Amino acid sequence: MAIEIVPLTKADIPSAVECVQKAFSDDPYFRWAFNDPSKFNTQRNAASLAAHFQYGLSCDCPISVAKVTCSISDQKVDRDFNLAPGSVVGVGWWYSPQAARASQTWSIWAQEWLLSFRQLLNNIRFLGRGGLNVPRYWIWKQVQMEAHNTLWTDPRGYYFCNMVGVSSQARGMGVGKRLMESVMEKADREGMPCYLESSKGHPNITIYEKMGFELIKEIQCVEGGDVCKLYCMIRNPKAKS
Repeated sequence: MAIEIVPLTKADIPSAVECVQKAFSDDPYFRWAFNDPSKFNTQRNAASLAAHFQYGLSCDCPISVAKVTCSISDQKVDRDFNLAPGSVVGVGWWYSPQAARASQTWSIWAQEWLLSFRQLLNNIRFLGRGGLNVPRYWIWKQVQMEAHNTLWTDPRGYYFCNMVGVSSQARGMGVGKRLMESVMEKADREGMPCYLESSKGHPNITIYEKMGFELIKEIQCVEGGDVCKLYCMIRNPKAKS
C-alpha cells in the first residue's frame, strides 16, 4: 500500500503538526476552545503542538504517523491532488496505560516541567497563547478529569486515544482505522482496554463502534452559553479467534 503507519520521529514533527492543524480545523472542540478566529495565531499553535509532540516522544507515548511511501494522484470532488513520498497524511497519538495507584515517575515529572517551560517561552515569543480561550481550556480539563475519575474503573489503566487526525486528501483510504488498529491490536495482545473522547457525534460514533468501542457517557463543557459536547467511549480487549 502507498501509505505506511510508522512511529513518529523527531524529524516528522513539523509535518505532523501541519497535518493535525489541517485535520482539526473544523473540529467542534477546536472551534470552542479557539472561539475567536481573529485572535488565532497559526504559528503559535504550531509551536504548542510541536512542544507537545516532543513531550510525547520523550515519554515514549505510542504516537504513529501515516506516511506516503510512493506518489499518490487522484481526483476527489472535482479536485485533483498529489501526495508526494514522505508526506504525513495522518497522526495517531495515544497515551499508554498507567495504573490508578501508580506514582508519577521522576522522568515524566521532568518532561511535564520541560513542556511547561517550553510553553512559557512560546507565550513570551508570540505574546500570548495564540487565541486559546484559557478559561475554556481549564473548564475542559476539569470536565475531562471528572469523567476519567468516574469512567476509568480498570485499575490497570487504559490506552487513551489523545487524537487521531487524517488529512482531507487521504480520507476514505482507511488511514484513520489503521492508525487506531496500530494500538488497539497491541492492547488486545496485552488484554488492556482503550478509551477515547470524540467531539464529533456523527459519523465518528458509528465508526468507532465498528472498531469495538461502546459509547458510555456524554459530557459537556459549557462557558458563556457555548457548549462543547464530548462522547466518551471504551473498547474492551478482544480475544483472538
